[in-house]
Amino acid sequence: MSETPLFQVENLHAGIEGEEILKGVNLTINRGEIHALMGPNGSGKSTLAYIVAGHPNYEVFEGRVLFKGENVLELGAEERAQLGMFLAFQYPTTIPGVSMANFLRLAVNSVRGEDDGEGGKKRIAPREFRRMLREKMKMLNIDESFATRYLNEGFSGGEKKRAEILQMAMLEPEFAIMDETDSGLDIDALHTVSEGVNKLYDNNMSMLLITHYQRLLNHIKPQFVHVLMDGRIVRSGGPELAEELEAKGYDWLKEVAGAAS
Repeated sequence: MSETPLFQVENLHAGIEGEEILKGVNLTINRGEIHALMGPNGSGKSTLAYIVAGHPNYEVFEGRVLFKGENVLELGAEERAQLGMFLAFQYPTTIPGVSMANFLRLAVNSVRGEDDGEGGKKRIAPREFRRMLREKMKMLNIDESFATRYLNEGFSGGEKKRAEILQMAMLEPEFAIMDETDSGLDIDALHTVSEGVNKLYDNNMSMLLITHYQRLLNHIKPQFVHVLMDGRIVRSGGPELAEELEAKGYDWLKEVAGAAS
């Protein structure tokens, strides 16, 4: 009997304010796999990420999103995170007055704290949390002073993305979506962030990398690449597909997308 896929999207039709953006997306990701989702602006890549993460402004018209065999569409964003899902945002939110350490402590207690038997979560002991935080920051080569700064306030693009990777390290998700993690990064910052992602990845974890460009995939190597155009996946393949897109652009796939509509 084959193992249940870690993550599946089945015939997903979804959008915002009544407008259909995703028009029948199907995608299966098994445990330990890295998939890349590429496509031009407006194709629906970030919409898919927000739907999967449980953004309340987006609506699903048809289809299912399964995580470990469970349809998560009826669950809130926090419940999905508790199951082991994570979204690294393209544009992380700034929260003045809230330190990285305090934000991460609240997130870890909410997502990873043990059940208290009354429908809540037991808090992780402060000493244990500080040990975890120092350990993850050392692994990611992040200076400990980073933890005292307010969340994303005054951060460079690279620092915001490193903060997302640190959050992912602390929450230890089984499935992570990286929504255009390379957006706004120079070459050095891209290398640093990618190195952090690669340190976190193991055979128990799966990732969906959403990107426009091949350059991210030079650092984080996917086994599968998919192209989303006009709300549909119009082509899937191996890493060589990303190289073909880099060389030829997306125009050559427009006929394929048109035929699928």
